[in-house]
Amino acid sequence: MRLLLINANTSTAMTDRVVAAARGLAAPDTEVAGVTGRFGAAVIATRSAYAIAGHAALDCYAEHGAGFDAVVLACFGDPGLLALKELAAVPVVGMAEAGCHFAAQLAPRFGIVTGGERWRPMLTEYVDSLGLGDRLSGVRTLRADGGQIAADPAAAEQAVQEAARLCIEEDGAGLVILGGAGMVGMVERVAPHLPVPVIDGLTPAVKWAEAAVLSGARKAETGALAFPGPLASTGLSPALAALLAQRGIVS
Repeated sequence: MRLLLINANTSTAMTDRVVAAARGLAAPDTEVAGVTGRFGAAVIATRSAYAIAGHAALDCYAEHGAGFDAVVLACFGDPGLLALKELAAVPVVGMAEAGCHFAAQLAPRFGIVTGGERWRPMLTEYVDSLGLGDRLSGVRTLRADGGQIAADPAAAEQAVQEAARLCIEEDGAGLVILGGAGMVGMVERVAPHLPVPVIDGLTPAVKWAEAAVLSGARKAETGALAFPGPLASTGLSPALAALLAQRGIVS
């Protein structure tokens, strides 16, 4: 099995961090590779950066997706996720999508801690779009963004722990998600200090992607996520322009 992790920001260090973690989570016979956005923001922390990252994710898949069995969109918030599911020939799983659905199986209500203050409304809206808005106790954000957290995770751990405690004590969360690639690897250090389960989005995303391949799930031929008809375009990368122009199965 070959699994492609797409990091839709432009930080190769972030990609390397997430890929290393994913290799430790995946089955021994699963090959994990990563790709970084060719353009866009170094950190996705605003609506404009998020919109650009959706394009970057599609561009990454068009250029590098051939030969992979599944894709994980390794940006918490899942920029461009539904468009990627539409264009991809293989199962696509978002890190926030997987984390929130898994959390909803484990607790009546869950909270999210993430870096970057503008993510509070953005993630609240996104969780609502997943149909889980009534299960979200709230989003607690840190002043530091994901890039700053990833650069010095030890310095951020206390703030993450305090924000998670507020999720539990003030918002009523029965589980806390540490949202963001910058927090990958932090669960095992933060969880012992909190009275409810703590997860991140990468573990369920990797396992969900593997399960989708093992289940034999194939591309829908009809419906909202079937391949779209051919679309002419201007100014896109040659690989993405060719992907949009194709009809039928995309490899």
